[in-house]
Amino acid sequence: MKGWWERAQAVMPGGVSSPVRSFHGVGGTPFAAVRGQGAYLYADDGRAYLDYVMSYGPLILGHAHPEVIGAVTHQAALGTSYGAPTGLETEMAELLVSAYPGLEMVRLVNSGTEATMSALRVARAATGRKRVIKFIGSYHGHHDSLLVRAGSGAATIGVPDSAGVPEEMTALTMSLPYNDREGLAAVFGNLGSEVAAVIVEPVAGNMGTVLPEPGFLEDLRRFTQAAGSLLIFDEVMTGFRVGWAGAAGYYGVRPDLVTLAKVIGAGLPVGAYGGKREYMQLVAPLGPVYQAGTLSGNPLAMAGGLAQLRAIGGPAFYPPLAEKTAALARGLEERGRRRGVAVAANSVGGMMTLFFADRAPKTFAEVEATDRGRYRKYFHGMLDQGIFLPPSAFETVFVSAAHEKEAIEHTLEAADTVFARI
Repeated sequence: MKGWWERAQAVMPGGVSSPVRSFHGVGGTPFAAVRGQGAYLYADDGRAYLDYVMSYGPLILGHAHPEVIGAVTHQAALGTSYGAPTGLETEMAELLVSAYPGLEMVRLVNSGTEATMSALRVARAATGRKRVIKFIGSYHGHHDSLLVRAGSGAATIGVPDSAGVPEEMTALTMSLPYNDREGLAAVFGNLGSEVAAVIVEPVAGNMGTVLPEPGFLEDLRRFTQAAGSLLIFDEVMTGFRVGWAGAAGYYGVRPDLVTLAKVIGAGLPVGAYGGKREYMQLVAPLGPVYQAGTLSGNPLAMAGGLAQLRAIGGPAFYPPLAEKTAALARGLEERGRRRGVAVAANSVGGMMTLFFADRAPKTFAEVEATDRGRYRKYFHGMLDQGIFLPPSAFETVFVSAAHEKEAIEHTLEAADTVFARI
């Protein structure tokens, strides 16, 4: 009988449902996960891995958290979807509005891609303009308008743009280097009156964790306000990851629109976009911006997401998480350098990336210049030690509340062994 990987490749492109899972960026054959518990992921061959992928961010409490599982199980017994409004949707919207700065109305959708696509549509409707600015290496979902100079999986497989996307769709999208304040000023100086929106990951997470330089987010706010453009924070990754009020609260910069996903669904498919009431009232059925989804606000996702957010409880959850994540980052830097390996790490909240470089990158070009060959060796060395890291140098490590101090120490000991070999 054929193994699962041969069977998967016969019936799914690359054998996977999302490109980076294929290990294309690091080589080798992926394992098949069968269950998760706490900080660990279990494979079909019986191996247990200390997991730092955490479903690429949603599992901030760890795998199979009892409150999340209990809420989803209870809801599943009541039905999985209704095609009618539920009280759970309202509870989720109320919670998001209460937590996120300046968020007045929310529309629930099924994914981060839907959220960013819809937020752009609202911005264009609100301003009557067409042009959009994004940043090189930032990934905002796979819809046509923004799949330009994307990071994450697109960078890993060497596809800066996607086949099948008409040039006409991307002609209105301008890409600038992340943290390029001078370039931003020049674009707004020449074309500011044509710009509908700037969309940005306030902390870049799809080129690895790259932090905003001091003044960068403030410049985005200043230039967009002066030009009558909207500022969209793509907090699909950072929302409820870097803090209870997201990156907007962490950095003290308030956007006009925000997109959320990941943590608010606790591992179930969900997304949301929202912002000022005047903009969200443009969305149907109140206004002319049409967006719909049969499974939007799905009760299973709402139940799981609400359970997770309530278990997080508020701002007090985040300092211990950030401290653990920073300790992991510092420890990896120290052990790598002690072994003569050039490494540098960035961390914020529960997000962290170790780059094989003399200093932490500030742009996607600098990320691309890191030693990805050494990252591949590091990835497989850590996997052999029972530690599962993102299978791409362009992805972010996620630390959860389930990663105890002992797990961090074990990771550092394993890394020391691996550094000595690469």
